[in-house]
Amino acid sequence: MADLTKDMTIGEILQINPNAAPVLMEMGMHCLGCPSAQGESLEMAAMVHGMDIDELMDKINAAS
Repeated sequence: MADLTKDMTIGEILQINPNAAPVLMEMGMHCLGCPSAQGESLEMAAMVHGMDIDELMDKINAAS
């Protein structure tokens, strides 16, 4: 599996690791299919949602 980074878009992350979807939903990021998911980085989305990006990345990587 390719390495996931906080600079990837949510769409890119979901293509590489579909198991990230439930993690994102649990964390309150319900915009998986919205245009922002294709255009902004996970780090930017985490900032908008008031999430700690390192915690989020740890959870996504654990779901691999």
